[in-house]
Amino acid sequence: MIRVRFIAHDASEREIEIEADGSLMQVAKSNSVPGIDADCGGACSCATCHVFVDHEWLDRVGPIGQWEESMLGLTPDRQPNSRLSCQIQLSGKLDGLVVTTPEFQY
Repeated sequence: MIRVRFIAHDASEREIEIEADGSLMQVAKSNSVPGIDADCGGACSCATCHVFVDHEWLDRVGPIGQWEESMLGLTPDRQPNSRLSCQIQLSGKLDGLVVTTPEFQY
């Protein structure tokens, strides 16, 4: 089991303890985390599962792929720590992961 902490744009927090498999987006949707729309269902063909990864965790979530880079280009509030949660695969090394959801998904 691993823990993931989701922080909403209004600073409210929710910590979820889950099995370390699947994507961060799947966990968010399965647990009704507000702020993750995931309109494409995890196909990396939109940017509605955009999150800001806490800087301490950036090296552990893995590099941004070409498709993810393209989709993040669609978000007007992109930041250096922006990622698509559908592209973050959960594993034991992400126990304690902290992400923040943007105010709006595009």
